[in-house]
Amino acid sequence: MLDAGFFAAWVEEAARSVLAGKDRLTRLDTAIGDGDHGTNLDRGLTAAVQALADHRPATPGALLVLVGGTLIRRVGGASGPLYGTAFREAGRALGEEPGVSPGALAGALEAAVDGVRGLGSAAEGDKTMVDALAPAVRALAQAVREGRDVREALDAAAAAARGGAEATVPMQARKGRASYLGPRSIGHEDPGAASAALLVEALRTVAARW
Repeated sequence: MLDAGFFAAWVEEAARSVLAGKDRLTRLDTAIGDGDHGTNLDRGLTAAVQALADHRPATPGALLVLVGGTLIRRVGGASGPLYGTAFREAGRALGEEPGVSPGALAGALEAAVDGVRGLGSAAEGDKTMVDALAPAVRALAQAVREGRDVREALDAAAAAARGGAEATVPMQARKGRASYLGPRSIGHEDPGAASAALLVEALRTVAARW
């Protein structure tokens, strides 16, 4: 079972990963967006880590809800509401249980993706973070159904997220600021998909050492 400490470690690892990848995310966003995705997400996750240092909720669900609210308040642009909604919906799906099974984790991440879809009206193929998150969640759920442990399941999820992000390169954006570019958005990896893959990879990293 995964406890609140596991999810706090995930947020901390995600913050480190985004800090390390900030320049790349910014370059990706400069090509087809506002050029601030890396900076904004770094600021939001840094604030989330500080919020957990100030007060760490006792349950995974409450912890993720706190992180989501912090991201909504601190991250500019579209990514704040989208990532904030993802974390908050995942937390709500977990409820007040003190421990999270692999199946419950898969269900929570499915709720996160549903929240992102509902807020942004994005589907796979629109060249957004959904293109990384949705295949990751499917891979995780499939691995759980096959009885694989959480480390193996998250290995599969991280690989699917990376593949989904890379698959956005030849897509034409249909949502967000990148959609304004029309065909000129083709040939660039979506920055939201790239950052989503980083967060799933951070979850895999924490599971590997848990």
